Amino acid sequence: MIQADLRRFLTRDDAQLAVSLVAREAPRARDACEAALREEGIDALLDDERLRAALVDDPRGRHASLPLFIYVVVRHALRDTGEDDRTLADYVSCVVVEFAGGARAWRIARHDDEHYATLAALLADVDQGDPRRTFLVRQHLAHHALWLAGLFPDHVSARRARRGGPDLDYYDEMGRRGFRLAAEHRLAESTGLRPVLERAADRFPRLRVALNRVSDRMLFPHVHSPDRLMRQVHDEVTFGGA
Repeated sequence: MIQADLRRFLTRDDAQLAVSLVAREAPRARDACEAALREEGIDALLDDERLRAALVDDPRGRHASLPLFIYVVVRHALRDTGEDDRTLADYVSCVVVEFAGGARAWRIARHDDEHYATLAALLADVDQGDPRRTFLVRQHLAHHALWLAGLFPDHVSARRARRGGPDLDYYDEMGRRGFRLAAEHRLAESTGLRPVLERAADRFPRLRVALNRVSDRMLFPHVHSPDRLMRQVHDEVTFGGA
């Protein structure tokens, strides 16, 4: 079950790397970063714009752990859209890290035997099975929509053009529905996830746009298409420039 807890897995090495990347070998800057780390915790460094830039531009950024890298780029992408909720950043980052390897994006849990190829198949199962399974299916409906539409928007657009597949608005609606259904489930209360699931449902398009910007800049920076340009213009008007 995916939680909003990625920052809990950041280590002392992650914190020291963040200090080094933000300070960039300047003694006074390093002293200031270490003081901020002691007094305010690691969030003071994670929210520093210099860290996002250094993770990409500084060769030492290659040594960043996957949780550190993903959290920082997602957190700053969300802030660029006006979303400053750290818990949401934690949650979205957990989805990205969890889905980063293997076939996890197509299964409701790592060791589940069922392979879901479509959002419609997931929606059909939101009330099927025992309570834990129905909660995971509802949660995964939202996660799968966010993963595909967030990190692969050009693929969504190309599939729509070739085969008449669904557009990004469809993924936004299914993502909202999945988060709402998961928030209504009794396990959302007992796991402490209800507040973040409700916020994710309310703000799904903003979460998706933040991941679109991560994808456009870092995963597929050399794609230039009319669909991408129109999407970027629309999102800048709606959520602000990055």
